[in-house]
Amino acid sequence: MPFYFPGTDTCMRWPDHAIWWHAYPLGFVGAEREALPADTPPEPRLGRLADWLDHLVELGCNGLVLGPVFASETHGYDTVDHYRIDPRLGTEDDLKRLIDDASQKGVRILLDGVFNHVGRSFEPFRDVASRGDDSPYRNWFHADLRTFEGHDRLITLNHAEPEVADYVTNVMTHWLERGVDGWRLDAAYAVPSPFWRTVTDRVRARFPDAWFVGEVIHGDYVRLIEDTGFDSVTQYELWKAIWSSLNDGNFFELAHALDRHNTMLDTFAPQTFLGNHDVTRIASRLSQKEHQAHALVLLLTIGGVPSIYAGDEFGFEGVKEERLGGDDAIRPAFPERPDEAPGYASPHHRLYQDLIGLRRRHPWLVRARTTVATLTNTALSYTVGHGAEQLAVVLNLDGETVETDLPTADWTCVAGEASFTTDGATVPPTGWAIAEP
Repeated sequence: MPFYFPGTDTCMRWPDHAIWWHAYPLGFVGAEREALPADTPPEPRLGRLADWLDHLVELGCNGLVLGPVFASETHGYDTVDHYRIDPRLGTEDDLKRLIDDASQKGVRILLDGVFNHVGRSFEPFRDVASRGDDSPYRNWFHADLRTFEGHDRLITLNHAEPEVADYVTNVMTHWLERGVDGWRLDAAYAVPSPFWRTVTDRVRARFPDAWFVGEVIHGDYVRLIEDTGFDSVTQYELWKAIWSSLNDGNFFELAHALDRHNTMLDTFAPQTFLGNHDVTRIASRLSQKEHQAHALVLLLTIGGVPSIYAGDEFGFEGVKEERLGGDDAIRPAFPERPDEAPGYASPHHRLYQDLIGLRRRHPWLVRARTTVATLTNTALSYTVGHGAEQLAVVLNLDGETVETDLPTADWTCVAGEASFTTDGATVPPTGWAIAEP
């Protein structure tokens, strides 16, 4: 039976209930930096992620975003075989066990599909490299064999070639048949929208409940959703506005981003995040430690489909650097058990649990619009609402107590610390709070 948003006739699909935990498997399990020699038996390391499923659920998440799991040359984004699990992680049976274990706990699985480019050892490219124009795969690649964003080990596919669309469609349906629930589409911004529309329409014809989120850095998100058939895109605009406004003491930047975010919610629910495998960790990005709580409050009270990057709940630090190996600090190996992780059961960890729990109790937040009531450089109050449902949020970056305005209601504080009245709140220094009417 479908579930409807309270007070509306809008039906909620399963992605509207999703809160994702995003892991980068090759780093998580401490895999070798490069592919194993061809005669080396696979290492069944995906089971390490299965041992963390209870942690994911106890955190309040119900979805697992897996970074690349397919055979690759090095970091996973130089795929060489989309039908084979990277031997550094195990075999297809190991992935199927992880999918089954997750399903038993009510956890959805999202795979990372790298379909803009491939590694040089991708068999069709190897054939072209050796046979040239005589290769049946010659049209799979551009005439100049162009690379992706200057990375000479990443060969861009020719997305005007129908056989490439057939290949990507078949890969996506192959793994959906084996129980995954959707795809994160890497570098989606670099692929022509008509290609994506061809693929998503064909895949969705067989798997109407699958969820597709495209990696998009900037641009007209709404237009892209309409043209590609994606369900969602990565909301980098909001990500940047959150940490930047907190660091600079400039909530006006955030307010501008929230206005744009509201327009997106008219069409789709963006994937929101504070961290992922490609960016400096939020604990290292923010200049003041106490602002981590402000950032998390924003993520979990604003509309969208939120994602937690594994380790952020423990306060892991890590700076991305533009050099060979510059991603290592943000993609570390994890201990075998969650209770061995630094920061486990800390106040920071418990705050993640508490705020994700609040999000769970208000599932309508996925489509909620934000209305700003008080806006200064260092003070922000807003309401988030959908239909008859509403919450109020107050944030103070200053070292002094501030007074904020709110629409008239019988506000009751449900998280954080502030004194609420019927039309505002008193927020302590560097404080925050969430209230229900």
